[in-house]
Amino acid sequence: MSRAMTTLPGDPPGGRRAVAVWSIGVAVYFVAVIFRTSLGVAGLDAADRFHVNASALSTFSILQLLVYAGMQIPVGLLVDRLGTKKVLCLGAVLFTAGQLGFAFSPSYGTALASRALLGCGDAMTFISVLRLGTRWFPARRGPFVAQLAGLVGMAGNLVSTLVLARLLHGLGWTPAFAGSAVAGAVVLVLTLLFLKDHPEGHEPEPFPHQGAAYVRRQIAEAWREPGTRLGMWVHFTTQFPAMVFLLLWGLPFLVQAQGLSRAGAGELLTLVVLSNMVIGLVYGQVVARHHAARLPLALGTVAATAVMWALTLAWPGAHAPMALLVVLCVVLGACGPASMLGFDFARPANPPERQGTASGITNMGGFIASMTTLFAIGVLLDATGDDYSVAFSAVFALQALGLTQILRLRTRAARRERERLVASRVETVHVPAA
Repeated sequence: MSRAMTTLPGDPPGGRRAVAVWSIGVAVYFVAVIFRTSLGVAGLDAADRFHVNASALSTFSILQLLVYAGMQIPVGLLVDRLGTKKVLCLGAVLFTAGQLGFAFSPSYGTALASRALLGCGDAMTFISVLRLGTRWFPARRGPFVAQLAGLVGMAGNLVSTLVLARLLHGLGWTPAFAGSAVAGAVVLVLTLLFLKDHPEGHEPEPFPHQGAAYVRRQIAEAWREPGTRLGMWVHFTTQFPAMVFLLLWGLPFLVQAQGLSRAGAGELLTLVVLSNMVIGLVYGQVVARHHAARLPLALGTVAATAVMWALTLAWPGAHAPMALLVVLCVVLGACGPASMLGFDFARPANPPERQGTASGITNMGGFIASMTTLFAIGVLLDATGDDYSVAFSAVFALQALGLTQILRLRTRAARRERERLVASRVETVHVPAA
C-alpha cells in the first residue's frame, strides 16, 4: 500500500479541539520524559553523591526501565479498560512522587526506590497518549500524530539536557530535582480539569471485561497478530542505541573515552535530541503518505546506526574526530523516530478495543533492549577497566537479534495487513446508507 490509508467510517473528526485535548496528554508525557532522562545529565553527579561504580550507576536506569517495560502490558490493559484520563492522572502522581523522592534521597537504596516509582508513572504516559491520538484524530493521521508525540517527548529530553543540567550545577542536587517536580503537579491539574478520553459522539462500543479471562484474551489476541510482534521487534531494534546514549552512558563515553569537556559532551547530547526532532517530522510525513516506507526506514536506520558505531569504536586514534562524533549523534537522532514505526505495524493489526494492549506489547521492545544494553555496558566497563570500545560492542549483539526477528516476521505481517484492509473495504461497501 503506497499511499496513506483513506478516512475510515466512524473516524474522529480531528480539528482544533482534538489538538487542544491531545496537547494536554502530550504535556504529561513531556514532563515524564524530563524526569526519565534527568539521570542522563546527572550520572557523574549521582556516582559521586551515592559513592557507586559503573555497574551500580547503571542499576538506576536498569531498574527504572525494568519497571517501565514490565508495566507496559498492564498499562495497555488499563488504558483499554479505564480510559486515558484516569491512567494519565495516576501516572502523573507516581512520576512526580518519584522525582521528589530522588531529590531528597539520602542513600543509594532510597534513590533506587524513587527511580522505580518514577518508572512506574512514566510507563503510564506514552501508551495513553497514543490511545488519545487514535480517539481524537482520523486514522490516516495516525503515523504523523504518533511521530509528533515522540517529537514532543524528545523536547522533554532537550529540557533535561539544557535546563536541568544547568539547574543541577547551579543550585545543587536537591533544589534542581525538587524544583522540577513542580511541573508534574501542573500537568496533573491540567489533566484533571480539561482532558477528555474521546470526542462526543465517538464513544467506544461497550466491551465486556471478565477479569483474568479478559486479560488473557486481550494479550493472546494481540500477540497472535504478526503485526504486533513485528512492531515490537522494530521498536526493540531501533530505539535502544539512542536511549542508552541519552539515558546514561553518552556523557561518560564522550567525557571519559573521547576526552571532551562536559559542556562539549552536553552539546553533542543536545544534537541527538535536535536530530531526533527533525527526523521525526520527516519520518511522520513520509509514512503518512507512503505506508510501505515503514520497513525500509526502520532497516535503514538500523544499518546506519551500526555503521556509525563501528566506525567510532574502531577508530585507530586515541579519540574519534569531532566530525565523526557529530555524524554519530545525528544518526542516533533517527533511532527514536524509527522506533515509532513499530506502532505503525501494530496499530492496523488490532481493532480499537485492543489498541492499548498492542501498544504496550510494542513499547516493551525498545525498553527491554535498552535495559539489557545498559546492564551489559556497565558490567563490561567494570570488567575491562573502562574500555568503552568493548563495552559499547553490546549494541551490535542486540541489533543482530532484533534484525533476525524483523526479517522473519515481515512477510507474514504484510500479508495479514493486506487481508484486514481488504476485509474492511468489503465491510464498508456493504454498510447500508443511513
